Amino acid sequence: MSDLAGHARRLPLVLRNPSFGKVWAGQVLSQAASRMYQVGAVWWLVGVAGGDHRGLDSGLFLMVSSLPAIVLAPVVARLVARHAHRTVLATTAAAAGVLSAATAVWARTAALPVIALYAAGLALAVCQAVFDPCLTTSVPELVEDADIEAATAFELSTQSLAGLAGGLLGPLVVDAGGPAGVVAGCAGAYLSAALLIVSARFPRAAAGDGPAGEAAPRTRTLRHVLAGLPFVRRVLLCFTAANVFTTAVYVVMPLYTRGTLHATGSTAALLEAALGAGTLVGSFTGGRVPGRPITVGSGCLAAMAAALALPGLCPGHVVAVGSLLVVGWCVGVVGVRFVALFQRQVPAEDKPGFFAVMQALLGATFPVASLLFGALGDHLTARTLCLVQGAGLLPVTVALWRLRGPADNAVPPRPDRPARRVTPAGDAS
Repeated sequence: MSDLAGHARRLPLVLRNPSFGKVWAGQVLSQAASRMYQVGAVWWLVGVAGGDHRGLDSGLFLMVSSLPAIVLAPVVARLVARHAHRTVLATTAAAAGVLSAATAVWARTAALPVIALYAAGLALAVCQAVFDPCLTTSVPELVEDADIEAATAFELSTQSLAGLAGGLLGPLVVDAGGPAGVVAGCAGAYLSAALLIVSARFPRAAAGDGPAGEAAPRTRTLRHVLAGLPFVRRVLLCFTAANVFTTAVYVVMPLYTRGTLHATGSTAALLEAALGAGTLVGSFTGGRVPGRPITVGSGCLAAMAAALALPGLCPGHVVAVGSLLVVGWCVGVVGVRFVALFQRQVPAEDKPGFFAVMQALLGATFPVASLLFGALGDHLTARTLCLVQGAGLLPVTVALWRLRGPADNAVPPRPDRPARRVTPAGDAS
């Protein structure tokens, strides 16, 4: 029996925990559909529809798609806190599927106006703004405490998988079937995700550990949630500042490809694939990197600063691909270590509000970085922008390093268990 138990523990989490596997598969489908729609819509605006303001049109579309996660954070927090997480996840995915299907029918019967493309993007972004923090909040309801790092790795790796799949499929589907093909594919993915989530069990929530239990959760304002977590709040602010410079890579990459490498779209796709592949590997290896979270995080930020600046100093295809692999790996490692830390640091009743705030803070950097580095790109070379990215991360690295202290690995006691600490490797002891 012990041999069987040991073999089961060696299996990937998605195989030995079927419920988590179903929810994770639903997340893959949902986020891939969202990414496919965004990339496909941008390609249609830039490469197919044309117009005198292609850049402005696509930039506004991406901004509209990023706003719901920021603006609706308080509403999302209350929604996730007051309703069973499986219900919220399944309903959100189903609503996105029905909306995509209706848009696909419209696009098949008549030419889809640009305003409808924006409206559908906004509505799908609203659904995703509810889905993502709810899924992160529900992780402790699906897995045991010892599996939180593994579950977090799978959850964060989905963004890389979705980015790769959506980034590749979006333009191809638009070329083959236009906007109707994209929204039809999104409808199938969203509805499949809803079915997977409905068929999953949330065992710890059923036992009363979370919003699905009998007792209603204690709700607090988002300001009070962060006020009671000063260390976590400072860490979040550091990564929010860092995101301004790291997410700018999505603006700098195409500029660097065209202006410095003088290459085509295939090279741009290769660079995006390198970033996604690095993030994927980092997500699955982040839990094995030794050291306390603050030490690992500040080291990764320093490595990212060097990797982002290197293509500006030594331009070339190989350098750019290698640098983005390093950047992606660091992003994956940081995500796993700190989301797992937050899962343990934040009280269960405050997790809905906290993860909604986290998504809003980190998401708010995308439109800021897009506008800032897009405007700078009209006046500075892409190589200079690479140096600006690297230099901007240095003060954030120092600020995060100065947060070192006992709070970065202490775990607050819960009423149903004694206090414990997390070892440098991230395991409970």
